Amino acid sequence: MRRAMTTLLAAVTAALLLAGCADSGGLDGDLVDDWAAPPAPGPFVPAAGVCQVADFADVVTLAAYAPVDCAAPHRVETVHVGAFPAARAAPPPGGSAELRGAFADCDSRATGHVGADWRSGRLRLAVAVPSGPGWAAGARWYRCDLTEVSSAEAAATVVVRTGSLRDALRGPSPLRLGCQQARSRGGSVRTLLPVDCATRHDAEFVGVWRAPDRPYPTRVADWAPLYAGCRSVLGRYVGVPDDADLRFRSGVVVRPPGSGRWRVGDRGVRCYLWLDDRTVTGSLRGAGPAALPVRTR
Repeated sequence: MRRAMTTLLAAVTAALLLAGCADSGGLDGDLVDDWAAPPAPGPFVPAAGVCQVADFADVVTLAAYAPVDCAAPHRVETVHVGAFPAARAAPPPGGSAELRGAFADCDSRATGHVGADWRSGRLRLAVAVPSGPGWAAGARWYRCDLTEVSSAEAAATVVVRTGSLRDALRGPSPLRLGCQQARSRGGSVRTLLPVDCATRHDAEFVGVWRAPDRPYPTRVADWAPLYAGCRSVLGRYVGVPDDADLRFRSGVVVRPPGSGRWRVGDRGVRCYLWLDDRTVTGSLRGAGPAALPVRTR
């Protein structure tokens, strides 16, 4: 009996060994060697090409990050995410070379995203950075955020919009700045209100002048280069000589960025022509000297 049991066990063992050598149906018997290794843990990085329902915040935490498809109602659109140098120990403060470099990158990216200088529309660009704890965890990104606003004036409010801003200024668009009606007092323009160019108006957006890297204008003399720069933009827009007579053809309104935005590198000055003695209908783009004659009094 014992000899028979031993023989049976030997036969079963041989059968099992032979079965192990049979075709495995494409399986090699190792359950884990074909799995991709999980990615190494890293700091939170926001995505580009998404939107945010909440208002813009210059410091973004993971807890507050809630991206949505830009087809949904939103207030902020992220057009690009860049990176600061990894060696920096803390988020760059306002006015630092790193933050100014980030704004310059965002400025270029936003212009490419909408198809023209974003300042030529009712848009606001801002740069968001990680929180202190996020930075300590290794986050080094900066986020380029665009927001639609109700006007280009200082008292503008944020517009809740649907749809991406991609190519929004590449052609005719309700976002584009155009003809304006000035509200003036004491010989200076206080507010510019957008109007249809077919209605009578006394002002018009003519373009953007890039100011050189100098301190924010605070004295009367500091504003002279801004007015001179915008007059040159005005001359090219209307098609009149940029000479000493230009100041007698039209007034000019300059709208530089605020002092805080100036510190982070925004040097784009919005320029408007202003007819303080008459109104017109239609745009003055390319209208030439006949439409903007030299005033003798």
